[in-house]
Amino acid sequence: MTIPNASGLYAITDCENITTAQLLEKTECILDVGIALLQYRNKTEDYRQKKNLALQLQSRCHKYTTPFIVNDDLRLAHEIAADGIHLGKNDPDIKTARHILGNSIIGLSCYNDFQRALFAEQSGADYIAFGAFFSSNTKPDALKADVDLIVKAKKNLTTPIVAIGGITPENAKTLIDAGADYIAVVNGLFSTTHTANATLAYNALFDK
Repeated sequence: MTIPNASGLYAITDCENITTAQLLEKTECILDVGIALLQYRNKTEDYRQKKNLALQLQSRCHKYTTPFIVNDDLRLAHEIAADGIHLGKNDPDIKTARHILGNSIIGLSCYNDFQRALFAEQSGADYIAFGAFFSSNTKPDALKADVDLIVKAKKNLTTPIVAIGGITPENAKTLIDAGADYIAVVNGLFSTTHTANATLAYNALFDK
């Protein structure tokens, strides 16, 4: 499966700081407004609970024909036939994921490392993610990336680029202008009481 949208907003769930009811309500709102991708990020060790919530979110994504990406968990992505998986440095490699998931979307966190992004492209990743570009409440100790990294990647790679880390409607344009195809957002969507307005504000940045 390829990413159907050439660019846009990439929402990542916040499963730690809001209730399940709030998460589902906000996700429905975000999907209704319209996004390019939704990633399910849940660090709970209770697999049954994790899978149950995944299925609820996945059904909502199917309703809006939005690709549903699972963070880290290859077993879960395979069991529920997710549209794709997002892998970090401590997760299975792209080759393993491709063998298990077949023609699914596979994204790779490349942090601030261009060589990792180059390897990701050579290994067949469907997108590469750089960041954090700004201070992030989700990952306060994350490695910091510079906007010039996006420019370099855009010049040398063809794989779509995702920018992540503390991105707001006010600072996102710098990343998009540098060449980021997608902006990934957690708190900017799930911590606000005005979810629909926030989604619209991010989407407006991609309007030509």
